[in-house]
Amino acid sequence: MKTIIRHIASIQTGVFAKPIPDGDVIYLQAKHFNEAGQIIAEFHPDLMADTISERHLLRQGDVLFAAKGTKNFAAVYNIEESAVASTSFFVIRLEEEYKGRVLPEYLAWWMNHPMNQAILKGQAMGSSIASISKGVLEELEISVPPIQKQEMILRISQLRNKEIELRQQIEMLRDKQIQQQILNAIK
Repeated sequence: MKTIIRHIASIQTGVFAKPIPDGDVIYLQAKHFNEAGQIIAEFHPDLMADTISERHLLRQGDVLFAAKGTKNFAAVYNIEESAVASTSFFVIRLEEEYKGRVLPEYLAWWMNHPMNQAILKGQAMGSSIASISKGVLEELEISVPPIQKQEMILRISQLRNKEIELRQQIEMLRDKQIQQQILNAIK
């Protein structure tokens, strides 16, 4: 099945807020993620819950899309603590009827695919800070295979990422080994 995102999900913007030292809600920002959408920073509750509208609280399975700047990625919200997304993100929430037919992780994978990243970046607007609009995101076409294929695609993607990580570790260790051999040869 092929469709566009607005047919299977709602999209809303994150909220603008000023973080405080001690709060009870996490304020997710782009700085908390690497370019692949993986969490790289620890979270600390830095907003007060009574200042946040219920509709802005993130739910398990929401897909966050970083739409501003050069670091565009999709990531699935799957942490236990209460959180809201900053204005750097669009929050994509699958419609109830699609929750059993589209995995949030698959949607994020699809949005992160280089082909779709090129489409999105090609339609970004702004001269100093490029930004992908909600309208562009809503019209992104998505191929939705059966759940079993989505799971298989995600597993292959995970294995590929693990392979890349292992190759980098091997390369680093090999470099250390060669550098040590060079030092030994000098001595």
